[in-house]
Amino acid sequence: MSKIAWVLKERKSHILKGCAIFVGLITLVILYVSHRQVPFMMDDIWYSTKLFSEEPISSLKDIFDAQVWHYNNWGGRSMTHAILQVVLMMGPLVADILNVIVTVLLGVVMCKVADRKDLLSLVAAVGMLFGLNGDWFMSMYWQSGSANYLYITVFILLFLQCYFRELDKQPTKLWGIEVWIALLGILAGWSNENMGPTAWILVTLVMIMIKREGRKLPFWMYFGNLSCLLGSALVIVAPGNFVRSKEAALVGYGTLWKVFLRCYVECKASFDYLFIAMMAAGCALLLGKAVGCKIGKINGLLLLGALLSWGAMVLSPHYPARATFGTMIFLALVTLSMAGKIVQQKKELEVPVAVGLWMIWLRGMFFVGEYLGSAWGWIK
Repeated sequence: MSKIAWVLKERKSHILKGCAIFVGLITLVILYVSHRQVPFMMDDIWYSTKLFSEEPISSLKDIFDAQVWHYNNWGGRSMTHAILQVVLMMGPLVADILNVIVTVLLGVVMCKVADRKDLLSLVAAVGMLFGLNGDWFMSMYWQSGSANYLYITVFILLFLQCYFRELDKQPTKLWGIEVWIALLGILAGWSNENMGPTAWILVTLVMIMIKREGRKLPFWMYFGNLSCLLGSALVIVAPGNFVRSKEAALVGYGTLWKVFLRCYVECKASFDYLFIAMMAAGCALLLGKAVGCKIGKINGLLLLGALLSWGAMVLSPHYPARATFGTMIFLALVTLSMAGKIVQQKKELEVPVAVGLWMIWLRGMFFVGEYLGSAWGWIK
């Protein structure tokens, strides 16, 4: 073995860490520069007003009044759109900085859920938000999309993690959880029509699993569960949803034709928007099985969450690519978790697994680079 090969073998962990730091810094620069190229647009302009009038929002009271009108006349996503209006009120520069921070924060929370603590996993998680995303622009750069998907997913995963960690026999107690879990549950449930109910089902299953082990459930788990259920109900039964659904109704189509079209958009979500995320998770699961890794309870719940959040959209007359964001996150978490387990089981696979994760990152950064090239006039 040559001296260079020996050095690379002995110091590959340090080399990978150095590469992760370098790639992470590049990612931050790309995120900030690309966000600065995207102005407030489309719905952002409308949500910058009181909604029922063209007067700009200027206070939290304006936002409250606007969301009351929105809930009754347009849709039930009061939490996400309240976040949106707060960000819009701060202006484009603050919004861009917040988007970068929340993107990194979501990567951190993903690593926490996937039980990964290394910098490579964090860079990979952020890269997955672009490389596995069916519509990264509309779910993360369009400000209205960012609030509905990027921002709210942080709260959903934090809520789920509070329950997932209880699957350990003796988890450390989270300070004050009896108080703040209700707020977190409301935010997770009162998010999106498919992700809120999915979060509630997953935490309910966690509670059932713990109960079947003969362990006593702490009070906060019931409290958080009910708050999530309440939030999910509020987003679904909002009067504005029925107003909006009438406008989006498939007028002139029979029942069977409507069923066919719903099935079509479900298939399109699977084979178009989510296909790369499904392939990545599938490859990670197969490789993990080959080297003797167990899927684990949490990954099983995440796979179920992906199925439920995807399947729930059959009830919606409209299934845009950006609405697959939550399902993509569940699949990305499985990929990230299994990648870590594979490396723990077979240390010699550390470099191949790292290369695979970085290829996902590279795919995502290509899309962002392509956008920048077009915005700067380099690509015509």
